[in-house]
Amino acid sequence: MSADLIRRDAADLAAALGAGEVSSVEVTRAHLDRIAAVDGDADGGVHAFLHVAADSALARAAEIDAARGRGEELGPLAGVPIGVKDVLTTIGQPTTCGSRMLEGWVPPYDATVVRRLHEAGLVVLGKTNMDEFAMGSTTEHSAFGPTRNPWDAERIPGGSGGGSAAALAAFEAPLTVGSDTGGSIRQPAALTGTVGVKPTYGGVSRYGLVALASSLDQAGPCARTVLDTALLHAVIGGHDPLDSTSIPAPAPDVVAAARAGATGDLTGVRVGIVRELSGEGYEAGVLQRFEESVAILREAGAEVVEVSLPNIVHALAAYYLILPSECSSNLAKFDGMRYGLRVVPEGDGVTAEQVMRATRAAGFGDEAKRRIILGTYALSAGYYDAYYGSAQKVRTLVQRDFAAAFGQVDVLVSPTAPTVAYRLGEKLDDPLAMYAGDVATIPANLAGLPGMSLPCGLSDGLPVGLQILAPQQADDRLYRVGAAVETRLVERWGGAFLDSVPALPVQDRTDGAREAATA
Repeated sequence: MSADLIRRDAADLAAALGAGEVSSVEVTRAHLDRIAAVDGDADGGVHAFLHVAADSALARAAEIDAARGRGEELGPLAGVPIGVKDVLTTIGQPTTCGSRMLEGWVPPYDATVVRRLHEAGLVVLGKTNMDEFAMGSTTEHSAFGPTRNPWDAERIPGGSGGGSAAALAAFEAPLTVGSDTGGSIRQPAALTGTVGVKPTYGGVSRYGLVALASSLDQAGPCARTVLDTALLHAVIGGHDPLDSTSIPAPAPDVVAAARAGATGDLTGVRVGIVRELSGEGYEAGVLQRFEESVAILREAGAEVVEVSLPNIVHALAAYYLILPSECSSNLAKFDGMRYGLRVVPEGDGVTAEQVMRATRAAGFGDEAKRRIILGTYALSAGYYDAYYGSAQKVRTLVQRDFAAAFGQVDVLVSPTAPTVAYRLGEKLDDPLAMYAGDVATIPANLAGLPGMSLPCGLSDGLPVGLQILAPQQADDRLYRVGAAVETRLVERWGGAFLDSVPALPVQDRTDGAREAATA
C-alpha cells in the first residue's frame, strides 16, 4: 500500500483523499517512511531533506482528515504532503538556507507561500536541501552536505534546489516548492526527470523568501507531472500586499491550461526555437532529445519557426555581475550581531568589526564568499558603472530581444541544460564551467519571464529536460504546451517517465525500506 501511495501523482492522491479511499495520515506516513528509508544524510542516501517534521506533519494530516470527516470544504490539494526548500521561512521549523550562518535558526513568521500551503491544507513534510543561500548549480555547496541524484547516487541533482527535485524523483514527496534565481528550479528538474516552473517575476510572493538577488529571485512549484505543478502553482500564486514586487492582477488559470493541453493538441500555437541556445557546449544526446521534442510539437499541430535572441550570448556574463552585486547587498545583514551564527574571537576588548569578520569567515562557504567579494567589487566606487551598470544595460537588451521574439511566437523552446547530470565533485574546482550549466535558464530571470522544464527523454541513461518560455503573465501558455508534450511523450514511453528511474542504491534504514526503495 505505501509503495503505491508514494508513486501516485498529487492529483491522484487528492482524488483518493476526497473520495475517502485513503486518509491523509496514511499518505503522510507512507512518505515519511520513504524518507526514513532512502534519504539518509550526506554520507549516504539521497539527502534531499535537511529537516523532517514528522510529528507536526502527522498532526496536520490528522487535522485535515478530521475536517474532511466533518464535511468541511477543503482545497483541491488538502491532505497531500509537500516539501519546502529551506530558503522559505517557517514557524516551528529551522530555516538555514543551507548555510552555517543560519544553522538552527527558527523564524518567527511563515513566508506567504508557506502560509498559503497551510491554508490550502497541504501537509509540510520538512525542508529540502539547497546550495548555500541558493548559490550553486549542484547542491554541493550546502553546508550540510550534498544531495544525490536518485538516477545515479554518484551524480549531482542540479542546484540550487537539488533537494526539492531529488525528493520528487526519489518518491519522498509528490510536491515541493523551490526558488529560481537563474535556473534553480528548472535545471534540477531537467537533471532529475521532474517538472519545475519559474513563474513570472512577481507572480508568486517573495515575502519570507530569504533574498539572494531581489530582482531575480522567484519561488515556484515543482512536481512529477505538468498538472500537479499547475495545481500547486494555483495554490501559491497570486497577489500579496506584503510583497512590493507582487503583481496586482489576477493570476492566469494555469490548471485549466494544463487540462486543455493534456489533449495533446497544439493547433494554432506558434513555437520559436531559440537559435542561440544550441550547438557548441550542448551534449549530442541533449540536442537529439530536443530535436525529438520539436518533432512532437509539430505532430501536435504547432507551427515551429526559428527565432534569434542575439544579446542572450551576453546574458551569462551580465547575470554573474548582477547576482553577486545584489547578493553582496542582501547578505550584508548576516553579520553576527542580530541573529544566526555569532563567532567571538578570544581576547579582551573585542570589537564589533572583529566579531563580524570572524562570523562571516566561519559562517559562509567558499562559493558564497566568492560571490560576495565579486559583488562588493562590482559595486565599489569607480567600478559601479563599468560593471553593474553595464550589466543592467545588457539586461535591457535581453528583455528587448524577448519582446521582439514574442511578437512573432507564442512560446520559445530550448534544452533546459546543456548536459545531463555530471558526477559529484567533477566541477567543484572549476566555477566557470559550473556557471555555464545555467546558460539556457538565466535569460528568463533577467527578463522576468515564466519558464518550465519537463522531462523529454534520456541520454546515457540520465534525464534530459525541455525548457518552455512564455511572455510575462502568460504562465498558462507554459502549462498548455508542456501538458501537450507530456501527453504525447507518455504515450510513446508507455507510462510515466519516472517509472524508469533505477532502484536507489541505498541501505535499509527502516523496516520495509528495501521494499519501498525498489518497488
